[in-house]
Amino acid sequence: MMLPKLFSVFFLPLVCVHFLVLDGTNAQALQVGFYKSKCPSFEAIVRNTTASFISRAPSLAPALLRMHFHDCFVRGCDGSVLINTTSSNQAEKDAIPNQTLRGFHVIDAVKSAVEKQCPDLVSCADIVALVARDAVTLINGPSWSVPLGRRDGRVSRSSEALANLPPPFANITQLKASFRSKGLNDTDLAVLSGGHTIGISHCASFSNRLYNFTGRGDTDPSLDPNYIVQLKKKCGPTDATSIVEMDPGSAKIFDTSYYTIVKKRRGLFEADAALLNDNVTSAYVQQQANSSGTNFFNDFAVSMVKMGNIGVLTGNRGEIRKICSVIN
Repeated sequence: MMLPKLFSVFFLPLVCVHFLVLDGTNAQALQVGFYKSKCPSFEAIVRNTTASFISRAPSLAPALLRMHFHDCFVRGCDGSVLINTTSSNQAEKDAIPNQTLRGFHVIDAVKSAVEKQCPDLVSCADIVALVARDAVTLINGPSWSVPLGRRDGRVSRSSEALANLPPPFANITQLKASFRSKGLNDTDLAVLSGGHTIGISHCASFSNRLYNFTGRGDTDPSLDPNYIVQLKKKCGPTDATSIVEMDPGSAKIFDTSYYTIVKKRRGLFEADAALLNDNVTSAYVQQQANSSGTNFFNDFAVSMVKMGNIGVLTGNRGEIRKICSVIN
């Protein structure tokens, strides 16, 4: 989720998704090229500003992808994850699952650059969606056409983040229910889990699998015992600060090796291991692990477009924030 390859990504074939993405709760639809007539330079501004950060810190790419996911799963893709806590409200950003989110400064920089060129026009929600795509593409991952036209939400509650974001310890039943509640199917679950091919995790997110899985000082039987030995060398029982690659040896490269490690029972989270406990998701894991991922990039592009349409606000709903962290 290297540096010599960083900008060769612009020569990758673009995975185009040329259609309007409908949302049953809105009279209008998102549209590829939504800002083309009003702000023709918008997507270039986003791409160039994002590239200026990713070229210096490629580790921001998985963080920005994760931010898009965390935004969309709470109140839909409305930029509510960006809103700051106030004296009267604890926002999503400060919920436990979001306290390790990074990259807000990238969104702020993009928004500032866009506002200088096209003031009061582009939503923060659209910027989050485009930045996630560009960040993935900049590290040689897939690209896709992003339907735009989202408006920003005015509500952000930490309690809703806790209730809607699937935790790393979720089982397959919980994961499927969570994704289905957002209009995503079981294949989307398997595909989007592949985003774990890039990035890192803190030991605290999975250390119970190593030291106290059922409260008896035991280990998780679904995790490869040899891998447990390796992980214990990096993570002590109370270690809350050390980090581990989610896709060891390939965590800076967007590829299908995630599925290979899940197949080998080396997925870092219980939610990764859970993919093997369902016919649909397990079949997808096996397919990608055995085929070198010939269709993974295209699948990921399609599922990302679907995810980016969750609960969007369009038309006159919501607002266009001047500053992404503050409601107008």
